[in-house]
Amino acid sequence: MEQLNANWLTEGLLDFEYKKYLVLAYLQSTKIAFDEYRLYPFLADLIFHYQNLSQVKESKKLIYEQFPQRISKADFEKLEICYQKIVDDDSTMQEIEEIVGFAMPRFKKEMSKGKEIYDFIESKIEITPVGILPIYANEGYLFLNEYKVSETKVYKYQITVFENVSEKFKGIHIQYLESIKKSIGQTYENIKIALSKKYTQLPNPATFMVVSHITCPLDESLLPIAKRTLVKYISSSVA
Repeated sequence: MEQLNANWLTEGLLDFEYKKYLVLAYLQSTKIAFDEYRLYPFLADLIFHYQNLSQVKESKKLIYEQFPQRISKADFEKLEICYQKIVDDDSTMQEIEEIVGFAMPRFKKEMSKGKEIYDFIESKIEITPVGILPIYANEGYLFLNEYKVSETKVYKYQITVFENVSEKFKGIHIQYLESIKKSIGQTYENIKIALSKKYTQLPNPATFMVVSHITCPLDESLLPIAKRTLVKYISSSVA
């Protein structure tokens, strides 16, 4: 079981032993992934489930989104009554609290392992700009060098800003373009110039090189961490 259903707490049999089995099977899959330095989507998934359980623990009731079925407006009143019955049912709430109490510390422990691996990989990569950076750096190219791999992967990136009432967030979208064989005469500046001629929509692109000094899975660890490192670098040094 590589992933735990988003509604695992409320769907199916509400039984402590059954839910305990689900949690342990899920955590075993996560442990195997982390042992192989595969962080995503496992770490993000763990954080999601831990936050959900925290919300249930704090509110002492089930949140609407945790129920598997879609709720129509017409059924809202009935659902509210159903929730109230669950909340008022001491034995049901006790079962839920036992499940939450069992799962939360184990999720937290595994999250800490994932975070340690993330920090370790992050400490083993370095990011540097290629050539002179333009004023606008929210769109450009990312060069990625994997450890002991003879090709440089080239991605186009675009950073977007979205916000809610209290905070601003930055997201990044990347698109793989090509891989370029490394050679003594092939500098990163030359690659950047060649890309500018080939993809004319970015005549003077911001370009960054990320180099990894450790072997780790590309899609499940290195690339997600490189993306976040790029966003942080631009936010602190350029934007």
